[in-house]
Amino acid sequence: MDILDNKSPQVSSFFTALDELLNTIQQALKNRTPQLNGEKYLTNREVCQLLRISPRTLQNWRDTGKIPFIRLKGKILYKESEILKELK
Repeated sequence: MDILDNKSPQVSSFFTALDELLNTIQQALKNRTPQLNGEKYLTNREVCQLLRISPRTLQNWRDTGKIPFIRLKGKILYKESEILKELK
C-alpha cells in the first residue's frame, strides 16, 4: 500500500472535488430565499427583477406605501405572496 501525499493524483482529485462542492454550497446559500413560518421573503434585487422595475422605483413604492415590506436587522424584505398579489 502506497502512502498518499498532497501531490498524488488521488489527493489532488479529492481536493478539487471538495472545492467544487464548497463553491456549489456557497452559490446555493447566496441564492437562497429566506423563509419564516413557511412564507418566502424576497430581497430588493429579486423584487426589482420580478416586477421589472428599478431600485429607485421600488424605494419610491416603499416610501409611498404602495408595496408592503418588513425591515429585519436593517435588511428590507418582501413577502412573496404579497408581491404576487400586487402583480394580479
